[in-house]
Amino acid sequence: MSDGVTLEQVEQLVVQLPPTARLKLAAHICEQLSAIPPVDSDEETARRERLAQVDAWLAECDAVAASIEGEFDSAEDLRQIREERTNRL
Repeated sequence: MSDGVTLEQVEQLVVQLPPTARLKLAAHICEQLSAIPPVDSDEETARRERLAQVDAWLAECDAVAASIEGEFDSAEDLRQIREERTNRL
């Protein structure tokens, strides 16, 4: 039993088809390939990993904030700390 057909064999068969059949075959192949999800590049993989880390960090921050009783405004606290440091310089 054969392991499959080589690209060369397929090309030899395709040239025997009439032009309209070739176009239909090409369209069918394009449909199949467009259904395959793209492979991530190293850059895209790194970007997704960074986003996942940020999401995890934000979730951890939310958990810490929820565990603290009372009202607070961390953005305002950071502004005050920054202002105090700049006034000391």
